[in-house]
Amino acid sequence: MIPDFINIKDAPWAVLPAGIHTTSIGQVQLRFAYNERRQFLFRGLEEALQNLFDAGCRQCFLDGSFITAKPLPNDYELCWDPAFVSPDILDTIFLDFDDMRAAQKEKYGGEFFPTIMTEGFSGKPFVEFFQTEKDTGARKGIIRLLHTY
Repeated sequence: MIPDFINIKDAPWAVLPAGIHTTSIGQVQLRFAYNERRQFLFRGLEEALQNLFDAGCRQCFLDGSFITAKPLPNDYELCWDPAFVSPDILDTIFLDFDDMRAAQKEKYGGEFFPTIMTEGFSGKPFVEFFQTEKDTGARKGIIRLLHTY
């Protein structure tokens, strides 16, 4: 279950409460793909997850304005666990960080980072970085998606 949003003082949009909330892609669709812009982003997310899970990825962590109360989010960010991933099946675009990940955004509508990477400015692993509201520094929640067999 995805919890209700909470408001953080001085944050531009309501966010999920602190923590990692495990749910299904179907629940993500029901909760967040409620308008045309969000449905467009969801289709890219779903396609990206299909490739990641087909390649052997077992879990991903979803962040970005897509999982906030922002009506028209710009994109989403996804951190994927590279353990068990077959590089022969993985779409190489997930390892293309050129031009601020422009190719990833063009193909899937979001940005992708392996869990073993750290965010450049904070030095935090992406899964931890994603749990920080960028305007206030407050803790917030993210979504965990598991590959189900």
